Amino acid sequence: MVAGMTQSHPRISKAVIPAAGLGTRFLPATKATPKEMLPVVDKPAIQYVVEEAVSAGLDDVLMITGRNKRPLEDHFDRNYELESALQKKGDADRLAKVQESSDLATMHYVRQGDPKGLGHAVLCAAPHVGHEPFAVLLGDDLIDPRDPLLARMVEVQEQRGGSVIALMEVAPEQIHLYGCAAVEATEEGDLVKVTGLVEKPDAADAPSNYAIIGRYVLDPHIFDILRKTEPGRGGEIQLTDALQQLAADEKVGGPVHGVVFKGRRYDTGDRGDYLRAIVRLACEREDLGPDFRAWLRSYVAEEM
Repeated sequence: MVAGMTQSHPRISKAVIPAAGLGTRFLPATKATPKEMLPVVDKPAIQYVVEEAVSAGLDDVLMITGRNKRPLEDHFDRNYELESALQKKGDADRLAKVQESSDLATMHYVRQGDPKGLGHAVLCAAPHVGHEPFAVLLGDDLIDPRDPLLARMVEVQEQRGGSVIALMEVAPEQIHLYGCAAVEATEEGDLVKVTGLVEKPDAADAPSNYAIIGRYVLDPHIFDILRKTEPGRGGEIQLTDALQQLAADEKVGGPVHGVVFKGRRYDTGDRGDYLRAIVRLACEREDLGPDFRAWLRSYVAEEM
């Protein structure tokens, strides 16, 4: 066993997905439709996120929602009228696709109420999570299922305790768009120890080019810290500020580690990246890819 590792930490089974945002960057599409329900090829973005949690062994999913988010609940619920119609038509393929989302996991929902930031959204999960470690998945980051980031993070937390965040190296001129981590190397190549965190620093002030991306596995002590955390950047309760306290004092909640991710990540947070994500995923689909790639090559050649 590697020094500093233990095997006494409880198995993680709960995932929290904050989904209370207004999606203003996608207006008018999100005027009446939650941004999480915007399709990425032929599935809503939120379904990819739930599937990722389930693939990592987390079958208890809590969504933090807000007003006008009822379609999220409907999507992961049964639709008996539609299922009956498809069954009568003998359309087994589409019936299976409809039933897939309702059979994925045990789903729970709670409203955030006031939009006080990611830290506040996570705090809303405290009554459901209790005193167990848990995962947080942000819906703007889609991780390719061939690159099991969350499963690796769960493994690290179960071995080492504390909290684990996902990191990705970005160009220095992009670090101001992210939370940033100060790190120390460990004996494992993809794992670093986090010694400090800062939210969206200027490039000159950034402690590294390791950006925090939207996956976290958190020790439940984070709730105690969030309750005492004052609003930070943007007047919101920042999860990064609470994690900084955990990193600074390992006696409360254990250490903070970072898994350095070098796999495929699809950013659906803005319109351009959302479109690129759809194109990339469509190109890789066996049923759509060959014809779509051929059309895409022809289209690009015509536009050159």
